[in-house]
Amino acid sequence: MIVKTKKHQLTPKTYKQVCMREVLKTRWWQPLAIFGGVVAFNLLLWLVYFNYWIFFFAPFGAWLWYAFWWVQFTGAPQLPQLKPMFEKFYFEISSKELLMKINPKEGMKIEWKDVKKIEKTKDGFLLFLSPAQFIELPFKVFENDNDLRFVEEMVFKRNNFLK
Repeated sequence: MIVKTKKHQLTPKTYKQVCMREVLKTRWWQPLAIFGGVVAFNLLLWLVYFNYWIFFFAPFGAWLWYAFWWVQFTGAPQLPQLKPMFEKFYFEISSKELLMKINPKEGMKIEWKDVKKIEKTKDGFLLFLSPAQFIELPFKVFENDNDLRFVEEMVFKRNNFLK
């Protein structure tokens, strides 16, 4: 069975939110390491030179880490390589593959082995191809509840993406 969906477009705002959440989930320790490293460096410096102003750099360094990723994901939608991610697509989902189509003649085939993980959110599904590339499938793009149940049960759970 092939499930055809309505057209959907990923917005840059959603892209930035999901990517920032993924980076914070997988790399949460990095800003803590920056903060701790600057504090430890300052404590070592106190043996030679006593100051308080360097403690400003600990939270500032952690904030710079966050700002770096925010700028990366804010600018990504303007990159020519990622422009296709933000076009309007409709999907044809089967147990073998996912077809992303712009129109009946143009599209792209994604096999399930290329999908790293699938997250079910309150609004739909997120299919991650890499940490910064994903496909958003909101529940509203499915024609009816049977299509949604088929995709969830027969495709995602059978391919061990959802438990």
